[in-house]
Order: sequence, then structure tokens, then C-alpha cells
Amino acid sequence: MKNSSQKPTIGITMGDPVGIGPEIIVKALEENSVWDACLPFVLGDREVMDKTLKFLGSALELRPVKEIKQDNKKEKVINVLALSKLNPDQIFFGKPNRDTGEAMVGYIKKAIHLVLEKKIDGMVTCPINKAAMSLAGYTYPGHTELLVEETNTKEYAMMLAGKRLKVVLVTIHLPLRKVSEVLSSEKVFSCIRLTHNYLKKFFGIKKPRLAVAALNPHAGEGGLFGEEEEKIIDPMIKKAREEGINVLGPFAPDTLFYFAIKGHYDAVICMYHDQGLIPLKLLHFEDAVNVTLGIPIIRTSVDHGTAYDIAGSGRASPKSLINAIKLAAQMAFLGKNSVGQF
Repeated sequence: MKNSSQKPTIGITMGDPVGIGPEIIVKALEENSVWDACLPFVLGDREVMDKTLKFLGSALELRPVKEIKQDNKKEKVINVLALSKLNPDQIFFGKPNRDTGEAMVGYIKKAIHLVLEKKIDGMVTCPINKAAMSLAGYTYPGHTELLVEETNTKEYAMMLAGKRLKVVLVTIHLPLRKVSEVLSSEKVFSCIRLTHNYLKKFFGIKKPRLAVAALNPHAGEGGLFGEEEEKIIDPMIKKAREEGINVLGPFAPDTLFYFAIKGHYDAVICMYHDQGLIPLKLLHFEDAVNVTLGIPIIRTSVDHGTAYDIAGSGRASPKSLINAIKLAAQMAFLGKNSVGQF
């Protein structure tokens, strides 16, 4: 185990208090590998975390802290920066309300500013519920939009990462019929460049190999099945190659992912949500990590939802959270030690 002063400090937001976030945090912090990688702090609710410890029968100690600072780091306990005071007798697993919605947004905003103020090295987010956020008066579709607003970011993208496959999405949460309307040269090029830069700086890949998926069947078949490949995607691939980025495509998606999981590429740029997430979740349903590219802070997340149907049952898997914490720690370390900025 590394000396504590050498480890990145990672803030973990508790997510929805009535979802599986508290449970997977406890289970993740019982793993020695997490403590080998970083010093974690939980941004959440003391009473909820205490209740979770008890129903899981965990031997971990709950340690409330008022602020995060160098001399306040204690290992192998759940260090909790309490940001809400929810009554555990008035909230119930799987039943979000206005108070839980307000709390989950508060955890995220605090974590963002702790990273911006360099009090922590990165943040990891547990799942939230959009309906509960709406009850509290917030209209964000999810974490990404909140992160982008709080950091005043213009160019960003979502990466879903597993050991065998990494995908980055040009468009995210859109009806399929709107994808071709929103798809633009600027979005495609930005996504290629962000992916290249992040793989170099935060994943330690010196010469990333990127592939771009086509939008249409058979990569448009020379315009027979669509013109987006010829008019939007291919010109941006050529532009990126002129800038020294090792990127190929556009490839027909029905064959591209076969070669990607064989190790031919380090990441695949996908045009829409399900194009990338279907193959990703087929391989990495339990252990994938969500990474936000482009924002000026390190943020990773679990790649699953609040799982209200099993919240409070003790059956939730911490695999994705464990990987998200380790990846945030790796990114923090490599980011500090990389040469050059972008």
C-alpha cells in the first residue's frame, strides 16, 4: 500500500439516498484495492450511511468530517462529509422525494467545487434519479449537463470504459430520429480530438488508435443509405489525421466492434447512444465506468442506475463503483505526471 501522502484524494458522491448508492459505497470501501489506489471521502448523508452500515453488517467505522484536508485523512473507515440531514425514518428505499432530490444535487455541486478548488483530486458519482431531481426543481437530464453547467464547459463528451472496449458518444440522450439532425462536423471532430487527448493524458496511451463508427448501414454504401458519412464524418476523420491523430473510418458498425474487442483500437467513436452502449454493456454490464471528457476536472461514475428494485436488499454489485474509483485515482495520478496540456 502506498504512503497516504502519495495517493490521490477522491470524493465519492452518495447519489440518490434511497437508491443503491450508499450500499455500493460501503461494499467498495471494504475492498483493499480501493484503499491501495486512493484516499476516498464520501459526500453524502451521515444518517443514511450509518443505516446502510448497520443493515449490511459492515465492520467499517463511520467517521464524520467537517472538511477535507491533508491532516484529516484516515484510512479504512468511511470518511463522510455530511451535506444533508435526512431523517432515516422518513425516507424509504426506492421512493425518492423532493428532499432526496435536493440532497443528491447538493452532493454533486459540492464535489465539483472541491475539485476545482484542488481540495480533492477527482470525483466519482453514484447513480441519481432524474425524476427526483425534477421534484426538487432541477431540470438537468443527468450528471453530465450539471457538470457542464457548473464548470462552464463548451466541448464535452461521454466515454464508457471497460477493459476490452471503450466507446465515446458524439450524441447522447436523443430520440433516434433526431440524431441525424443534431450530428455535425464540429461535434464529430471535437469527439475525436477529446478522445485522443484523454487517452494520452489520463490513460497513459502514447499513440491512441481510434476508430469511428458510421451512422448508416454499410457506412452509407456510397450515399445509397445516407449521406452523413460523406458529408460530415469522413471529412472530420481526414482533418483529424492531418493533425496527427491516428483515427480510421467511418466503419460499418456491424463489423467494427468485432475488431475493437480483438484489440485493434483503443476506443470507438460512436454516433449515438445505443450504437455504443449495446456492445459496451454486452461485455461490461457490471463493471463499465462512465467518464466525462472535456470538463476541467476528473469525474468518473458508475455505469448503472439507482436500481430501486433491489435498493436495501444487500444484493447490489459494487464492481462498477470500484472500477470508477480506481480509474479516477489513475487519471489523477497520470494527469499530474503527464507532459504538456491540451
